[in-house]
Amino acid sequence: MQTNPDISTDEFYRIKRLPPYVFAEVNKLKAQLRADGHDIIDFGFGNPDLPTPQHVIDKLIETVQKPGVTGYSASRGIKGLRQACSRYYARRFNVDIDPEDQAIATIGSKEGFANLAQAITAPGDVIYAPDPSYPLHAYGFVIAGAVIQGIPAITAEEYLAGVKEALAKADKPPLAIVVCFPSNPTGETADRAFYEEIVAIAKTHEIIVLSDLAYSEIYFGEAPPSIFEFVDPEDIMAIETISLSKTYSMAGWRMGFAVGNRRLIAALTRVKSYLDYGAFTPIQVAACAALDGPQDCVEDARKIYRNRRDVLVESFGRAGWDIPSPDASMFAWAPLPPQFAHLGSVEFSKVLMREAGVAVSPGVGFGESGEGYVRMALVENEQRIRQAARSIKTLLQSTAAGAAK
Repeated sequence: MQTNPDISTDEFYRIKRLPPYVFAEVNKLKAQLRADGHDIIDFGFGNPDLPTPQHVIDKLIETVQKPGVTGYSASRGIKGLRQACSRYYARRFNVDIDPEDQAIATIGSKEGFANLAQAITAPGDVIYAPDPSYPLHAYGFVIAGAVIQGIPAITAEEYLAGVKEALAKADKPPLAIVVCFPSNPTGETADRAFYEEIVAIAKTHEIIVLSDLAYSEIYFGEAPPSIFEFVDPEDIMAIETISLSKTYSMAGWRMGFAVGNRRLIAALTRVKSYLDYGAFTPIQVAACAALDGPQDCVEDARKIYRNRRDVLVESFGRAGWDIPSPDASMFAWAPLPPQFAHLGSVEFSKVLMREAGVAVSPGVGFGESGEGYVRMALVENEQRIRQAARSIKTLLQSTAAGAAK
């Protein structure tokens, strides 16, 4: 009897293209320790702990009780939400976006980014992606069949220099360049000169630019710009994704949007039309309330994250672990303490959890250039951050005492 060799192998084709999920080991240990009754201070998962603004919740409750709102929605988003996205861009960036064909609602920016990869990528296309970066920036395209060229991106300047060097060596330009500043995981920002150069490169070489601006409102200095402050969306093949997850503490609501070049928006719209009917309509209406309503909640959240950042940097520094202060985002990007550098980021993360009760994300999970670092999400309150610092101080002191024997 004949068998199908395509399903008798260990892994399916696209699954084989994905690396092992490096966070799995750390997450498994965290679950085990908690099951055993250990208190784990969790900086590992970037899941906002702040409440969704009350006026957004009220709008959801009000809308869901209306007749006719619980059926299928529109995959590209209700008209009111696309108009709210356009108003946000006008207010925040002084950029005109046509809500009809330059904006689309997404089920979180992650879904929009992944479906865009499916829409524009042919097998073998080359994508320049930052390393380290949010895993989807690379693996959304890997799943779509692309070849990822990771470019070191601890800073925006390093990334820009790497893009230029890669272009100088390449036989032909890549299909697209991914840009993500403020960066997850590093918290680094890019200045206006960076965007001017990226736009010039994209125009010269006819490259698509994919800008992830998920942390547009979580910043501690100058407000991060949009790429469309430097170029009209129709003068360049570019698209930008925005998420409400962090700005309004709406991570579980799964609401975001993408704006930009009409051709790219049309491609994403077409793919989405086959895959989903859009987010639940009351959630989209509540998202309008978030974008159009009072914005003092955004400033309040920004202050909380800034204070947590300052407490973490100061208290961990006094404990003996120097951590650079991030310019933006809800993350700190920390080099491993010198005495633990030989372990690598995964093993150090496990030691930190077992010995100090502190969970972090291994840097190597964000790319090869992330090895030697860990990411800390600012999702614990100041008291818990100081508690973590005390535990870490004990660990570092005991390690130093052991080494001295």
